[in-house]
Amino acid sequence: MLTGKHINRYYLKYLPTLLLGLASLIWVDFFQLKVPELYRLVINGVNHAQVEHEGATHVFDMDFLLEQICLPLIGIILAMILGRFLWRICFFGTGIRIETDLRKRMFERCTELSQQYYQVNKVGNLMALFTNDLDTVQECFGWGVMMLFDALLLGGMAIAKMMRMNLMLASLALIPMALLLIVSTLIGKYMMRKWDERQEAYSDLSDFAQETISGMAVVKAFVKEGKELFFFKFLNKQNENANVAHARASVVLRVCVMLFVESVICIILGYGGYLVYKDVFDAGQLVEFIGYFTAIIWPIMAISELIDMQSRGKASLKRISELLDAVPQVVDTEAVQPIDALEGNIEFRNLTFRYPGGELDVLKDVSLAIKAGENVGVIGRTGCGKTTLVDLILRTYNVPDGTLFLDGRDINTIPIHTVRAYAAYVPQDNFLFSDTIENNIAFAADESNHDGVERAAKLADVHENIIGFTERYQTVLGERGVSVSGGQKQRISIARALWKDAAILILDDSVSAVDVKTEKVILENLRSVRSGKTTILIAHRISTIEAMDKIVFMDEGTIAAVGTHAELLQSCKAYAQMVELQRLDEAKEG
Repeated sequence: MLTGKHINRYYLKYLPTLLLGLASLIWVDFFQLKVPELYRLVINGVNHAQVEHEGATHVFDMDFLLEQICLPLIGIILAMILGRFLWRICFFGTGIRIETDLRKRMFERCTELSQQYYQVNKVGNLMALFTNDLDTVQECFGWGVMMLFDALLLGGMAIAKMMRMNLMLASLALIPMALLLIVSTLIGKYMMRKWDERQEAYSDLSDFAQETISGMAVVKAFVKEGKELFFFKFLNKQNENANVAHARASVVLRVCVMLFVESVICIILGYGGYLVYKDVFDAGQLVEFIGYFTAIIWPIMAISELIDMQSRGKASLKRISELLDAVPQVVDTEAVQPIDALEGNIEFRNLTFRYPGGELDVLKDVSLAIKAGENVGVIGRTGCGKTTLVDLILRTYNVPDGTLFLDGRDINTIPIHTVRAYAAYVPQDNFLFSDTIENNIAFAADESNHDGVERAAKLADVHENIIGFTERYQTVLGERGVSVSGGQKQRISIARALWKDAAILILDDSVSAVDVKTEKVILENLRSVRSGKTTILIAHRISTIEAMDKIVFMDEGTIAAVGTHAELLQSCKAYAQMVELQRLDEAKEG
């Protein structure tokens, strides 16, 4: 039975169902303990041809056997079947509902967490939480609640009946059980550590497998299948060792249970036989006593299983709680005030930025003004801070107060949802979902509109490619869009951003995989369709941005120069050198 701030709420939420399950469990246990009494009647009837029943002596004949033993036994069996059906529905059904709700809460938390969380926690580790750990918590709740109450109720009632029959024999039988409880507790703590190690090993294995399969094309291109197989074998062996260590402890616990149980059987047969010899018991009573002890074997084993399950459940719940307790780093502040719409005016004022946990400033004293409706190109050497600049506009990271303004308002006073709702983004990695092309393009919309999707695809110059597929816009893309080329993936991503028709459009090196002719078509379409809206285009090719209204040249985290292409050729030596080098490269390629 698990406890913790993320699981306790469910005990209150599902209290009526759990109480019904508890009532059903009491019902079953009550009737189950009626069976040993019937055994006593049968044994004594066979031995003496008559039995004492309900204060009277009865002849043990067929009528008595049918009326007083067989028919009640059938009724007991039917009652137990009904009760077991009810408690399974109540306990196991509640466990499944809790698993579903926890999974929903975990996914919601994943959508709230900031980008830096995913830079530390890998996909394989997170998927282990949604699979193994959640299954363990569900099992612990459903089986755990049932085992705890059944062990207390059935065990308690059986022990009470045993003590009523003979206190000394009951005491001798329970001494080994007390020792078993102590041993089980000690082994359980060890098993909890081993289960935690097992889950960590599984997470490492899952993460490596997911990453390798996703990058299988690279592995094959560099002929590194053997290397990846070697590392997989290593992690797989670690996972095996962790599983074996936990299984070994679990087997030791079960062996201890069986050892103590069998020792008690020996005690009952030995001392109980002595009581029969001394006429303190008759044979039927000894069989009845053994029946009661047999009834408490399950609670005893349930306690050991509960300790095992508890150790696993605590470790899994701890890992899940770490996700649910993770605090989003990028959130709205108390100064946030609603805003109706954004026009697209952007201004940086002496912005200096360093990544969380970083040692160096990525952006240094950046000041830049972009008017609504301007087409702005951003260029510079690799690692100069171009992507970071646009990421801050999208509030991917926290921005210092008074350094970034949208429509004249500090971005920290505008709801994050509003900022992102009025911006469209085409990232460098051009992530596509394993879904139809139409659904990928219409991702930003609540409802798909085929005409709008087709229009966006034409503006991104990918329509002709799409209609060349057998299923056209209903073509299902492979994972992360692997079934289309790099250029097609970029253009589908651009179409998705254009479909949104946002006030601010950010394209981060989004035409690098297309040819010059296609690039020219896309840029012309952008200028025509986005008149009056702000467009920021990051590029490495001068030809991509030379026709922009404004070009921002960045160098080592600073803005080295701002102006048109012609102005920068005259005023910025570094920009002019970049232009000349690219022209020389193009001449060589020609």
